[in-house]
Amino acid sequence: MKKITKDTYISWYEDMLFWRKFEDKLAAVYIQQKVRGFLHLYNGQEAVLAGSLHAMDLSKDKMITAYRNHVQPIGMGVDAKRVMAELFGKKTGTSFGLGGSMHIFSKEHRFYGGHGIVGGQIPLGAGIAFGDKYHGSDAVTLCYFGDGAARQGSLHETFNLAMLWKLPVIFICENNGYAMGTSVERTSNNTEIWKLGLGYEMPCGPVDGMDPVKVAKSINEAILRARKGDGPTFLEMKTYRYRGHSMSDAQHYRTKDEVAEYKKIDPITKIKEYILSKKYATQKQIDEIDNKVKEKVKECEKFAEKSEFPEKNIMYDAVYEQENYPFLKHKI
Repeated sequence: MKKITKDTYISWYEDMLFWRKFEDKLAAVYIQQKVRGFLHLYNGQEAVLAGSLHAMDLSKDKMITAYRNHVQPIGMGVDAKRVMAELFGKKTGTSFGLGGSMHIFSKEHRFYGGHGIVGGQIPLGAGIAFGDKYHGSDAVTLCYFGDGAARQGSLHETFNLAMLWKLPVIFICENNGYAMGTSVERTSNNTEIWKLGLGYEMPCGPVDGMDPVKVAKSINEAILRARKGDGPTFLEMKTYRYRGHSMSDAQHYRTKDEVAEYKKIDPITKIKEYILSKKYATQKQIDEIDNKVKEKVKECEKFAEKSEFPEKNIMYDAVYEQENYPFLKHKI
């Protein structure tokens, strides 16, 4: 794994802060109805992504996740302006504005979604890894899902085949405590989700998902194991989301005091405190990063606002390969 240096911490701070502010802006424009449909925000879970990216080789490794998927493609190298445009439904978006919030995708940057079906990405992640093994690549696929998706039967089928075929995939459960509004304690007799891997003799374990250093180390170990051909790993990242499941979530299932307690270990705040304590940067330099992040978010919003909506025919062109598709009744 690359060393975790002064520059790493500063990059982590800037990246995580940008992801947070990017999504704060999405929340604001959602209320203005510029972003429609569902909107699931990642606030609080940024350390999982930051640590993972540090351990990955972005020239070949792949990523797939669920519908809380706006900042992951940015981390993988997708232009943040195009991600925001996609949420605005504009044709400059990553999928011409047709995918929207839950289906960001970039084959070029090896980000394979964004999936709205709970747990649907778990077998797909194993399938991508199967393709790499079949073609002799040493790339590794990181497959993320939530604690609710861990209850899907497809997880067990996938775990079985991934171990049988020793697939180069890392299964990562981002356990933020709640499947929508249902706590882990109410969904399972066993609240230690990582133990699901034990039944398949899959290397597995819990990780502090609020600390990017611990995340990076655990992901690095799993990547090395996969590259050697030793198969998959299952990691439970214990994290927390500060916002609701989606923007329509009234959050009656938890108290404000609970959220406030978790905000005391906010990964962005903790990294900033560490940077200042180690004198990796001055407060003035931190302020400069903060201002830089604000400007980047403004640029994304401006780009999305000014972009045009897609023409209607794009909806058909993106779905139907056959130009004279026989079931189209109306001309557009």
